[in-house]
Amino acid sequence: MLSPKLEDALNKQLNAEMYSSYLYLAMSAYLHAADMDGLAHWMYVQSQEEMAHTMKFFNFINDRDGRVVLDQLPAPPSEWKGILDVFEATLTHEQEVTALINGLADVADDENDRAAKVFLQWFVSEQVEEEATVKGIIQKLKMVGDSGSGLYMIDKELGARAAVDINAVAAEE
Repeated sequence: MLSPKLEDALNKQLNAEMYSSYLYLAMSAYLHAADMDGLAHWMYVQSQEEMAHTMKFFNFINDRDGRVVLDQLPAPPSEWKGILDVFEATLTHEQEVTALINGLADVADDENDRAAKVFLQWFVSEQVEEEATVKGIIQKLKMVGDSGSGLYMIDKELGARAAVDINAVAAEE
């Protein structure tokens, strides 16, 4: 059973993950409108992945006899200065999520909830991967600058990202 403090913190993270999905869907729409279909696809898959993270929290809270509480989500931005700005905003957002996950892990430590600590370790590791991936994309975008052929290559590469099976990710332990 979850302590009230941990249950509240887990619900806040669930809603933050849902906002992440919403934000990346807005970024996908922006990139699609810019005719960067591969980048739009990459961001769409990122949105799916964040929804899978939401469901991991949903399932964990329910499995621990907690109560899932959904909050109203703020509208995400719909405009950026360009492609590089989208991915720099993505990195900033992922760094914010990392801080939230670390804070949540602190609550699990404070509450001495071993099951939550084990559950959250997956997210701690996931955030390292998320930040590294986006940093790599930013480096490539900076390297090619406004080169049409360079952007075409990046768009093609990121467009090959495989879709996410939300149920499979949500069920991972």
